[in-house]
Amino acid sequence: MRKEVWFGLSILAAVIIALFILMPAPADITNGHLGLLMLGLIVVTIMLGFPTAFTLMGMGVMFTYLAYRNMGTQIAIEQTLDLMVLRTYAVMTNDVLIAVPLFIFMGYLVERANLIEKLFKSLHLVMARVPGSLAVATVVTCAVFATATGIVGAVVTLMGLLALPAMLKAGYSVRLSAGAITAGGCLGIMIPPSVLLIVYGAVAGVSVVKLYAGAFFPGIMLAGLYVVYIMVVAKLNPKIAPPLSQEERRVTLPEFAEIAKRTISNRVVPGLIGAIKGKRNAAVPMSTLFNNLAIALIPALVFVAVMGLSYKIVTAPLPQAASGLVEMGFSGQSDGSSHFESGGLQEPEIEGGLAEPEAAAASAEPDEPETAGEAAAAEPNESRPAPLTFWILLAIGTVAFAIFYAFFTFARLEIFKMLLSSFFPLAIMILAVLGSIVFGLATPSEAAAMGSFGGILLALAYRRLNLAMMKESVYLAAKTSAMVCWLFVGSSIFSAAFALLGGQEIINTWVMGMELTPVQFMILAQIVIFLLGWPLEWTEIIVIFMPIFLPLLAHYQIDPLFFGLLVALNLQTAFLSPPVAMSAFYLKGVAPPHVTLNQIFAGMLPFMGIQIIAIVLLYLFPAIGLWLPRVLY
Repeated sequence: MRKEVWFGLSILAAVIIALFILMPAPADITNGHLGLLMLGLIVVTIMLGFPTAFTLMGMGVMFTYLAYRNMGTQIAIEQTLDLMVLRTYAVMTNDVLIAVPLFIFMGYLVERANLIEKLFKSLHLVMARVPGSLAVATVVTCAVFATATGIVGAVVTLMGLLALPAMLKAGYSVRLSAGAITAGGCLGIMIPPSVLLIVYGAVAGVSVVKLYAGAFFPGIMLAGLYVVYIMVVAKLNPKIAPPLSQEERRVTLPEFAEIAKRTISNRVVPGLIGAIKGKRNAAVPMSTLFNNLAIALIPALVFVAVMGLSYKIVTAPLPQAASGLVEMGFSGQSDGSSHFESGGLQEPEIEGGLAEPEAAAASAEPDEPETAGEAAAAEPNESRPAPLTFWILLAIGTVAFAIFYAFFTFARLEIFKMLLSSFFPLAIMILAVLGSIVFGLATPSEAAAMGSFGGILLALAYRRLNLAMMKESVYLAAKTSAMVCWLFVGSSIFSAAFALLGGQEIINTWVMGMELTPVQFMILAQIVIFLLGWPLEWTEIIVIFMPIFLPLLAHYQIDPLFFGLLVALNLQTAFLSPPVAMSAFYLKGVAPPHVTLNQIFAGMLPFMGIQIIAIVLLYLFPAIGLWLPRVLY
C-alpha cells in the first residue's frame, strides 16, 4: 500500500479517535454529535481523494438512515429514499443553476478562439514603459481572460505556456513570474460572470444579479492591488523585473506605414491624409489608406457619439406635468363617477350640468380653465441649456484627443489594431453580458445564453469554429456542469442529514454561547474559511460549510450579500494556499523543468498577503461592494 494511503488512513483514524475522546460519555452522545462526526469525516475523506459529490451523497444517505433509525428499519429506508428524491428534485428545479452550463460553455468557446496570445502581446506592447510591464500585462490579460472564461485551470495553463517563457527570457525572477500568473488566473473566481457567485447565490438564496453588481468593484480593486504591487517591486528592485530593451519594444510597420512615415509624417492622421491627397501614394492602394484612417479615427468618433448622445439627454425638455388636465377631467364629476367614464380630458359641461347655486358663478368665467389649458399648450417645448459640467467635459475631452492624436504614431496605430482584434471583442462581449444582467435587461440565464452565442461568433470570426472544436467545448461544458450539479445534489442531501441530526443546532448554540460581537463573528468566519481553503476547493467550501454559517447571519445582523462578497474574495485562497494550491500545480505542469514547486509557492505568498489586505479594505469600506447594488436596485 502507498505511503499516501497510509497517511490518509492515519489522519482518518486520528480524527475519529479525537472526536470520540472530546465527545461526552457514550450515554450522552446525541444525534447532534453524530452530525459533528459526519462533518469531520467528510473533510478527511475528501482530503483522501474520494469524489466529493458522491462522498457527500453517500455520507448523507448513511447518516440520514441513522437519524431515522428509531422509527424502524422500513420507515427509516423509506424516509431516506424520499429525502434523496426530494433534494435531487429541488436542485433540478433551481432556475439559478441554468446559467452555470451556459457560462461554462461560453468560457470554453472563448478559450478555444485563440485570443489570449494576441491579447497578451498587444497589452505587453501597450505597457512597455510601465515598470514590470510583462508581469503587469500578464495580470491584466489574466483578468480579462478569466472574466471571459471563469475557468482558473485554463487561464493559468495558457498563461504558463505563453507568458512564463517570455518573462523568464526577459530576466524576470521565477517567483514574481509564477506569482503574477497564478494570482491573475484566480481573478475569474471573483470578477463576474463568476460561477462561484452563482453557486453561492443558489446556496444562500441571494440574488445573483446583486452579487454580480457587488463583486465588480472588489474584483477590479484586487487586480489593481496586484498591478500596484508588481510596479512597486519592479521599481524598487529592477533586477527581478528588468525593463524591456528597445528592440523588444519595436513594432514592425506594414509597407504603407513605412512609406507614409518616411515621406510625409510619422503621425498617423497627417501622414494618411497627406498620402491620400498627394501624389506620394502611388505604391499604396487608396482603400488601404482610407481603412487605416477610419481605424485611427475610431476613438474620436466614439467620443463624438458619446458626447452627442449626452448633449441630447441633458438638453431634452422636461416632461410636461399632466396634473392640471386630470383635475379638469375630475372636476366635472360631482357624482363621484369614474374618470374613465367621463372621458377624462373632456371639458366639464356648465349649462344644465350643475344644479348647484355655484353654477352661475362658474358660468360667469367659463373660459378660465380653457384659457389656462391653452396657455399651457401654447408654451413651446424649449430645450434646456446644457449644464456647465457638460461643456467642461467636452473641452477636456477635446484637448485630450488633440494631445492623443499629436502623439499617435504609426507604431501606436499597429498596437491599437492589435487591441481591436483581441481586447475590444472580449471587452464588448463581457460588458454586454454583465451590463444586461446588472441593468436588469436580462436574467443571468438569458445573459449567459447570449454570451455563449457571442463566444460562437468570436470563434467564427477568428476562424476557429469547426465541428471538432464545438464537440469538445460541449463535452467539457457538460462534464464540468455535471460535476457542479452533482455537487449541489450531494451537498443538499448532506445538509439535510446534518440538520436532521441536529448538528446545525449544536454549532449555533456553541457560537451564540461564545457571545461574540458581529465583528468578532465575521473575523472568526473568515479565518475558518481561509483555513478551509488550504485542504479544500471553493466548491466544497461553498456547498458544505456555507449552509452552516448562513443561519447565523440573521442573529448577528449581517447582510448575506456582503458576507458573500467577503467569502468570494477569501475563497481565492483555495487556489493560492499550499499545500493544495491547484493553480500552482496547473502552472508546474507546463513550466520548464528548472522551475520548482517551492519557487511557485514562494511567489504566491505575497499575492496571498494582498488578498488579505483586500478583504480588510472591503470590510472597513463596505461601499466598495455595496455601493453599486444600492444605486442600481
